[in-house]
Amino acid sequence: MRRQNFLAALRRASARWAGQVVLLAALGLSVGCSGGSGANLHEVSGTVNFNGQPVPAGRIYFDPDVKQQNHGPQGYADIKDGHFDTRQKGQGTAGGAMIVRIEGFDGKAPPELPLGKPLFATYQTNLQLPEGNSTQELNVPLSAANNLPQTSLPPP
Repeated sequence: MRRQNFLAALRRASARWAGQVVLLAALGLSVGCSGGSGANLHEVSGTVNFNGQPVPAGRIYFDPDVKQQNHGPQGYADIKDGHFDTRQKGQGTAGGAMIVRIEGFDGKAPPELPLGKPLFATYQTNLQLPEGNSTQELNVPLSAANNLPQTSLPPP
């Protein structure tokens, strides 16, 4: 009799546990499929110049400025011949206060440096993006090259 009571209790506990697992899995899928942030992504395109010239190659990041209460997703895009577009090999971002980081390279790519030599240290600036698609013109000052670490490559 004890064994039957034990088995019945075990079946009830297993059914409760299985129901909880299914509920948690469904909840996890609904959050995961919604993108998690609930933010509408906006596309950002434009140009990046360094010392008045288009940046040949690089990457631009749009990081939400949490100090300004912006907690949206990060956006990014590749820079090619001074132009970037989050729709091409990138990701849009929510609007609002952003910290923009720009990495720029000369585009002459030896095997050990796929984007070429750095033109300047990672440049950072603040930007207010609209709540919609936008085009931005960004200029990296010549002074950004002052912080460029001197590196030497091994001889070929």
